Amino acid sequence: MVTVVTGGAGYVGTNLVAALRAQDHQVRVADSREPVTALRLGATWVPGDVRDSGYMRRVCDGAEVIYHLAAVVSVTGGMGGHVASVNVGGTRVVAQAALSAHVRRLIHCSSVHAYDLAAVAGQAINESSPRAIGRYLPAYDRSKAAGEVEVYRAMDRGLSAVVVNPTGVIGALDEAPSRVGAVMLALWRRRLPAMVAGGFDWVDVRDVVAGMLAAAEHGRTGQNYLLPGHRRSIWELGCLAEGCSDIAVTRRTAPSWLASLAAPVGTIITRATGNPLLPTRDGMRALRAFPHVDGTKAARELGHQPRPIEQTVADLYAFFRHSGTLAAGQAPTTAATGIQMLGLQGEPE
Repeated sequence: MVTVVTGGAGYVGTNLVAALRAQDHQVRVADSREPVTALRLGATWVPGDVRDSGYMRRVCDGAEVIYHLAAVVSVTGGMGGHVASVNVGGTRVVAQAALSAHVRRLIHCSSVHAYDLAAVAGQAINESSPRAIGRYLPAYDRSKAAGEVEVYRAMDRGLSAVVVNPTGVIGALDEAPSRVGAVMLALWRRRLPAMVAGGFDWVDVRDVVAGMLAAAEHGRTGQNYLLPGHRRSIWELGCLAEGCSDIAVTRRTAPSWLASLAAPVGTIITRATGNPLLPTRDGMRALRAFPHVDGTKAARELGHQPRPIEQTVADLYAFFRHSGTLAAGQAPTTAATGIQMLGLQGEPE
Protein backbone atom coordinates (compact mmCIF):
# COMPACT_ATOMS: atom_id res chain seq x y z
CA MET A 1 0.00 0.00 0.00
CA VAL A 2 0.99 3.57 -0.64
CA THR A 3 1.99 6.13 1.99
CA VAL A 4 1.45 9.76 0.98
CA VAL A 5 3.55 12.61 2.36
CA THR A 6 2.39 16.13 1.55
CA GLY A 7 5.21 18.65 1.83
CA GLY A 8 7.76 15.90 1.26
CA ALA A 9 10.27 18.35 -0.22
CA GLY A 10 10.42 20.32 3.04
CA TYR A 11 12.64 19.87 6.06
CA VAL A 12 10.49 17.57 8.20
CA GLY A 13 9.05 15.94 5.09
CA THR A 14 12.49 14.97 3.80
CA ASN A 15 13.36 13.38 7.12
CA LEU A 16 10.01 11.56 7.21
CA VAL A 17 10.41 10.18 3.69
CA ALA A 18 13.90 8.97 4.58
CA ALA A 19 12.51 7.09 7.59
CA LEU A 20 9.63 5.60 5.61
CA ARG A 21 11.89 4.44 2.80
CA ALA A 22 14.26 2.91 5.35
CA GLN A 23 11.26 0.80 6.41
CA ASP A 24 10.61 -0.05 2.74
CA HIS A 25 7.34 1.89 2.47
CA GLN A 26 6.11 2.82 -0.99
CA VAL A 27 6.08 6.62 -0.68
CA ARG A 28 4.22 9.12 -2.84
CA VAL A 29 5.25 12.76 -2.32
CA ALA A 30 2.75 15.55 -2.92
CA ASP A 31 4.57 18.86 -3.28
CA SER A 32 4.87 21.78 -5.67
CA ARG A 33 8.66 21.62 -5.30
CA GLU A 34 10.82 18.77 -6.54
CA PRO A 35 11.73 16.53 -3.55
CA VAL A 36 15.30 15.82 -4.62
CA THR A 37 16.32 13.68 -1.67
CA ALA A 38 13.01 11.80 -1.63
CA LEU A 39 13.42 10.92 -5.30
CA ARG A 40 16.98 9.76 -4.71
CA LEU A 41 15.65 7.49 -1.97
CA GLY A 42 13.11 5.92 -4.32
CA ALA A 43 9.95 7.87 -3.56
CA THR A 44 7.49 8.93 -6.28
CA TRP A 45 6.76 12.62 -6.83
CA VAL A 46 3.36 13.88 -7.95
CA PRO A 47 3.76 17.64 -8.49
CA GLY A 48 0.85 19.88 -7.64
CA ASP A 49 -0.87 22.13 -5.11
CA VAL A 50 -2.53 20.72 -1.98
CA ARG A 51 -5.27 23.36 -2.35
CA ASP A 52 -6.41 21.65 -5.58
CA SER A 53 -9.10 19.10 -4.68
CA GLY A 54 -8.82 17.18 -7.94
CA TYR A 55 -5.06 16.88 -7.52
CA MET A 56 -5.36 15.66 -3.95
CA ARG A 57 -7.97 13.05 -4.87
CA ARG A 58 -5.55 11.65 -7.44
CA VAL A 59 -2.64 11.70 -4.99
CA CYS A 60 -4.61 9.93 -2.25
CA ASP A 61 -6.10 7.25 -4.47
CA GLY A 62 -5.03 3.86 -3.14
CA ALA A 63 -3.20 5.31 -0.13
CA GLU A 64 -3.25 3.60 3.25
CA VAL A 65 -1.75 6.40 5.38
CA ILE A 66 -1.37 10.10 4.68
CA TYR A 67 1.06 12.36 6.49
CA HIS A 68 0.03 15.97 5.97
CA LEU A 69 3.01 18.29 6.42
CA ALA A 70 2.53 20.84 3.64
CA ALA A 71 2.36 24.30 5.21
CA VAL A 72 3.59 27.86 4.91
CA VAL A 73 5.72 28.94 7.88
CA SER A 74 5.70 32.68 8.41
CA VAL A 75 7.21 35.10 10.93
CA THR A 76 6.10 38.07 8.84
CA GLY A 77 2.32 37.88 8.93
CA GLY A 78 -0.27 36.41 6.59
CA MET A 79 1.75 36.89 3.39
CA GLY A 80 -1.20 38.22 1.42
CA GLY A 81 -3.49 35.41 2.51
CA HIS A 82 -1.07 32.69 1.43
CA VAL A 83 -0.61 31.40 4.99
CA ALA A 84 -4.34 30.90 5.52
CA SER A 85 -5.02 29.50 2.06
CA VAL A 86 -2.41 26.75 2.45
CA ASN A 87 -2.50 26.04 6.18
CA VAL A 88 -6.29 26.15 6.47
CA GLY A 89 -7.70 25.73 2.98
CA GLY A 90 -5.08 23.19 1.96
CA THR A 91 -5.64 21.16 5.11
CA ARG A 92 -9.39 21.14 4.44
CA VAL A 93 -8.75 19.75 0.94
CA VAL A 94 -6.29 17.12 2.17
CA ALA A 95 -8.64 15.95 4.94
CA GLN A 96 -11.54 15.65 2.50
CA ALA A 97 -9.39 13.75 0.00
CA ALA A 98 -8.26 11.38 2.75
CA LEU A 99 -11.87 10.81 3.77
CA SER A 100 -12.95 10.13 0.19
CA ALA A 101 -10.04 7.71 -0.32
CA HIS A 102 -11.00 5.77 2.84
CA VAL A 103 -7.45 5.88 4.14
CA ARG A 104 -6.65 3.97 7.29
CA ARG A 105 -5.28 7.07 8.97
CA LEU A 106 -4.34 10.71 8.41
CA ILE A 107 -1.50 12.16 10.50
CA HIS A 108 -1.71 15.94 10.54
CA CYS A 109 1.54 17.66 11.49
CA SER A 110 0.42 20.88 13.14
CA SER A 111 2.55 22.93 15.56
CA VAL A 112 2.83 24.06 19.15
CA HIS A 113 1.90 27.45 17.68
CA ALA A 114 -1.67 26.20 17.37
CA TYR A 115 -1.80 26.98 21.10
CA ASP A 116 -1.88 30.49 22.58
CA LEU A 117 1.67 30.52 23.93
CA ALA A 118 1.39 33.86 25.71
CA ALA A 119 -1.91 32.96 27.43
CA VAL A 120 -0.23 30.27 29.52
CA ALA A 121 3.03 32.08 30.23
CA GLY A 122 4.66 30.56 33.30
CA GLN A 123 2.58 27.39 33.04
CA ALA A 124 3.12 24.19 31.10
CA ILE A 125 1.28 23.93 27.77
CA ASN A 126 -0.61 20.67 27.40
CA GLU A 127 -3.15 19.34 24.93
CA SER A 128 -6.04 21.08 26.73
CA SER A 129 -4.42 24.53 26.77
CA PRO A 130 -6.14 27.48 25.00
CA ARG A 131 -5.85 27.57 21.23
CA ALA A 132 -4.50 30.39 19.10
CA ILE A 133 -7.80 31.90 17.99
CA GLY A 134 -7.51 35.55 19.04
CA ARG A 135 -7.37 38.08 16.22
CA TYR A 136 -4.40 39.72 17.92
CA LEU A 137 -2.29 36.57 17.55
CA PRO A 138 0.17 35.95 14.67
CA ALA A 139 -1.37 34.82 11.39
CA TYR A 140 0.70 31.65 11.38
CA ASP A 141 -0.46 30.61 14.85
CA ARG A 142 -4.11 31.22 14.00
CA SER A 143 -3.75 29.30 10.74
CA LYS A 144 -2.39 26.23 12.51
CA ALA A 145 -5.24 26.24 15.02
CA ALA A 146 -7.80 26.71 12.23
CA GLY A 147 -6.19 23.95 10.16
CA GLU A 148 -6.73 21.52 13.02
CA VAL A 149 -10.41 22.47 13.07
CA GLU A 150 -10.67 21.36 9.44
CA VAL A 151 -9.22 17.96 10.41
CA TYR A 152 -11.69 17.65 13.31
CA ARG A 153 -14.59 18.40 10.95
CA ALA A 154 -13.47 15.59 8.66
CA MET A 155 -13.22 13.30 11.67
CA ASP A 156 -16.84 14.12 12.49
CA ARG A 157 -17.65 12.67 9.06
CA GLY A 158 -15.72 9.45 9.71
CA LEU A 159 -12.04 10.19 9.03
CA SER A 160 -9.53 8.45 11.31
CA ALA A 161 -6.94 11.13 12.08
CA VAL A 162 -4.37 12.10 14.69
CA VAL A 163 -2.78 15.53 15.17
CA VAL A 164 0.80 16.01 16.34
CA ASN A 165 2.16 19.35 17.57
CA PRO A 166 5.96 19.63 17.42
CA THR A 167 7.80 22.53 19.03
CA GLY A 168 10.81 24.22 17.37
CA VAL A 169 12.27 21.66 14.97
CA ILE A 170 16.04 21.36 14.70
CA GLY A 171 18.51 18.70 13.60
CA ALA A 172 20.10 16.79 10.76
CA LEU A 173 19.20 16.57 7.06
CA ASP A 174 18.47 20.30 7.03
CA GLU A 175 19.15 20.90 3.36
CA ALA A 176 17.61 24.30 2.63
CA PRO A 177 18.49 25.17 5.46
CA SER A 178 15.51 25.94 7.70
CA ARG A 179 15.31 29.20 9.66
CA VAL A 180 16.78 27.54 12.73
CA GLY A 181 19.45 25.86 10.62
CA ALA A 182 20.38 29.21 9.08
CA VAL A 183 20.79 30.68 12.54
CA MET A 184 23.00 27.79 13.65
CA LEU A 185 25.17 28.32 10.56
CA ALA A 186 25.41 32.02 11.36
CA LEU A 187 26.53 31.19 14.90
CA TRP A 188 29.30 28.95 13.54
CA ARG A 189 30.42 31.63 11.10
CA ARG A 190 30.28 34.34 13.79
CA ARG A 191 27.76 36.39 11.86
CA LEU A 192 25.60 37.16 14.86
CA PRO A 193 27.14 40.10 16.75
CA ALA A 194 24.28 40.00 19.27
CA MET A 195 21.53 37.67 20.42
CA VAL A 196 18.17 38.47 21.95
CA ALA A 197 16.76 37.40 25.28
CA GLY A 198 14.23 34.60 25.39
CA GLY A 199 14.08 31.14 23.93
CA PHE A 200 11.93 28.24 22.86
CA ASP A 201 11.45 24.51 23.16
CA TRP A 202 13.58 22.69 20.58
CA VAL A 203 12.93 19.14 19.36
CA ASP A 204 15.07 16.95 17.12
CA VAL A 205 13.52 16.44 13.70
CA ARG A 206 14.14 12.70 13.97
CA ASP A 207 12.13 12.59 17.20
CA VAL A 208 9.28 14.42 15.44
CA VAL A 209 9.39 11.81 12.67
CA ALA A 210 9.38 8.99 15.21
CA GLY A 211 6.37 10.59 16.90
CA MET A 212 4.45 10.75 13.63
CA LEU A 213 5.25 7.14 12.77
CA ALA A 214 4.11 6.08 16.25
CA ALA A 215 0.94 8.16 15.90
CA ALA A 216 0.07 6.30 12.70
CA GLU A 217 0.12 3.00 14.56
CA HIS A 218 -0.68 3.78 18.18
CA GLY A 219 -2.22 7.25 18.34
CA ARG A 220 -5.87 7.53 19.30
CA THR A 221 -8.20 8.93 16.67
CA GLY A 222 -9.27 12.47 17.46
CA GLN A 223 -6.34 13.16 19.77
CA ASN A 224 -3.58 15.78 19.76
CA TYR A 225 -0.05 14.93 20.87
CA LEU A 226 2.48 17.60 21.77
CA LEU A 227 6.02 16.61 20.73
CA PRO A 228 8.44 18.75 22.77
CA GLY A 229 12.19 18.49 23.16
CA HIS A 230 14.20 20.71 25.46
CA ARG A 231 13.56 24.27 26.64
CA ARG A 232 16.66 26.34 25.95
CA SER A 233 17.38 30.06 25.68
CA ILE A 234 18.97 31.54 22.58
CA TRP A 235 22.12 32.13 24.62
CA GLU A 236 22.19 28.44 25.59
CA LEU A 237 21.86 27.42 21.93
CA GLY A 238 24.84 29.66 21.23
CA CYS A 239 26.84 27.87 23.92
CA LEU A 240 26.00 24.52 22.32
CA ALA A 241 27.15 25.86 18.95
CA GLU A 242 30.37 27.01 20.59
CA GLY A 243 30.95 23.57 22.04
CA CYS A 244 30.58 21.93 18.62
CA SER A 245 32.62 24.45 16.65
CA ASP A 246 35.39 25.49 19.05
CA ILE A 247 34.76 29.12 18.20
CA ALA A 248 33.86 31.95 20.51
CA VAL A 249 30.18 32.84 20.09
CA THR A 250 29.18 36.36 21.02
CA ARG A 251 28.21 36.89 24.64
CA ARG A 252 26.33 40.09 23.81
CA THR A 253 22.59 39.83 24.36
CA ALA A 254 20.30 42.58 23.12
CA PRO A 255 17.47 43.23 25.58
CA SER A 256 13.97 42.33 24.50
CA TRP A 257 12.84 45.97 24.43
CA LEU A 258 15.57 46.87 21.93
CA ALA A 259 14.82 43.89 19.71
CA SER A 260 11.11 44.75 19.89
CA LEU A 261 11.87 48.29 18.73
CA ALA A 262 13.77 46.87 15.75
CA ALA A 263 11.13 44.22 14.98
CA PRO A 264 8.84 46.37 12.75
CA VAL A 265 11.74 47.19 10.45
CA GLY A 266 13.04 43.64 10.71
CA THR A 267 9.63 42.34 9.66
CA ILE A 268 9.61 44.51 6.54
CA ILE A 269 13.14 43.53 5.54
CA THR A 270 12.56 39.84 6.25
CA ARG A 271 9.38 39.90 4.19
CA ALA A 272 11.29 41.42 1.27
CA THR A 273 14.54 39.46 1.49
CA GLY A 274 13.86 36.31 3.48
CA ASN A 275 16.75 37.13 5.83
CA PRO A 276 16.35 34.68 8.76
CA LEU A 277 18.58 36.62 11.15
CA LEU A 278 16.49 39.72 11.74
CA PRO A 279 13.98 40.16 14.57
CA THR A 280 10.32 40.19 13.50
CA ARG A 281 7.18 40.90 15.50
CA ASP A 282 5.97 37.31 15.33
CA GLY A 283 9.40 35.85 16.04
CA MET A 284 9.94 38.07 19.06
CA ARG A 285 6.53 37.14 20.42
CA ALA A 286 7.47 33.44 20.30
CA LEU A 287 10.83 33.97 21.96
CA ARG A 288 9.34 36.13 24.71
CA ALA A 289 6.78 33.40 25.47
CA PHE A 290 9.65 30.91 26.04
CA PRO A 291 7.06 28.15 26.58
CA HIS A 292 7.15 25.17 28.90
CA VAL A 293 5.65 22.25 26.94
CA ASP A 294 4.32 19.10 28.57
CA GLY A 295 5.08 15.97 26.56
CA THR A 296 3.67 13.49 29.07
CA LYS A 297 0.85 12.30 26.82
CA ALA A 298 3.12 11.62 23.83
CA ALA A 299 5.65 9.89 26.08
CA ARG A 300 2.96 7.63 27.54
CA GLU A 301 1.06 6.77 24.36
CA LEU A 302 3.63 7.20 21.56
CA GLY A 303 6.88 6.47 23.37
CA HIS A 304 8.17 9.98 22.67
CA GLN A 305 11.60 10.35 24.28
CA PRO A 306 13.51 13.35 22.91
CA ARG A 307 17.23 12.79 22.58
CA PRO A 308 19.68 15.19 24.28
CA ILE A 309 19.80 18.64 22.66
CA GLU A 310 23.60 18.43 22.70
CA GLN A 311 23.43 15.42 20.38
CA THR A 312 20.95 17.20 18.12
CA VAL A 313 23.17 20.25 17.66
CA ALA A 314 26.29 18.13 17.13
CA ASP A 315 24.51 16.02 14.50
CA LEU A 316 23.22 19.15 12.75
CA TYR A 317 26.74 20.53 12.39
CA ALA A 318 28.01 17.10 11.32
CA PHE A 319 25.38 17.11 8.56
CA PHE A 320 26.39 20.61 7.46
CA ARG A 321 30.03 19.51 7.22
CA HIS A 322 29.21 16.23 5.46
CA SER A 323 26.95 17.95 2.92
CA GLY A 324 29.53 20.66 2.19
CA THR A 325 27.42 23.46 3.63
CA LEU A 326 30.29 23.89 6.09
CA ALA A 327 33.54 22.87 4.45
CA ALA A 328 35.78 20.65 6.56
CA GLY A 329 38.07 22.83 8.62
CA GLN A 330 36.26 25.97 7.52
CA ALA A 331 37.21 28.91 9.70
CA PRO A 332 34.44 31.17 10.96
CA THR A 333 34.18 34.44 9.10
CA THR A 334 34.21 37.89 10.64
CA ALA A 335 30.89 39.04 12.01
CA ALA A 336 28.75 40.76 9.41
CA THR A 337 28.21 44.47 9.67
CA GLY A 338 24.85 45.87 10.75
CA ILE A 339 22.51 44.62 13.41
CA GLN A 340 21.59 40.99 12.79
CA MET A 341 19.91 39.90 15.98
CA LEU A 342 18.32 36.51 16.41
CA GLY A 343 14.56 36.57 15.91
CA LEU A 344 13.10 33.30 14.75
CA GLN A 345 10.20 30.95 15.02
CA GLY A 346 11.36 27.38 14.80
CA GLU A 347 8.72 25.39 12.78
CA PRO A 348 8.24 22.41 10.44
CA GLU A 349 8.02 23.20 6.74
